[in-house]
Amino acid sequence: MEIASNPQYVSVVRLTTSGIANKMGFCLDDIEDIKVAVSEACTNAIKHSSDNKFYVEYTIFEKGLTIEIIDNGKGYNVDSVDKPNLNEPKESGLGLFIIESLMDDVMIKSDVNSGTTIKMTKYLGVDN
Repeated sequence: MEIASNPQYVSVVRLTTSGIANKMGFCLDDIEDIKVAVSEACTNAIKHSSDNKFYVEYTIFEKGLTIEIIDNGKGYNVDSVDKPNLNEPKESGLGLFIIESLMDDVMIKSDVNSGTTIKMTKYLGVDN
């Protein structure tokens, strides 16, 4: 899906994601976790997109769901991002930590001047 970089459209992505996850048989707690992770990834894409749009790709497979949020923004060095200090949290910088906490597998690929892809997977029937 191609989505305009407007925060109002995050709810559309959340609803789509919820519908897919529900049809696949995810429990309500997992669906809520997936929706929060997707919201965080969309917010990052909106914030960093350079062409006023981002992309959402869903891959449904027998044991789970993979969601990719892709932007064509400025990108960054993934290794340069420090883990947040949870004892002294800042207003920003927790998004990736939240995504990694809620999803089973997370891969972040970012190239300077090319954009960022957050690929996250939730498996059916797996307790975190």
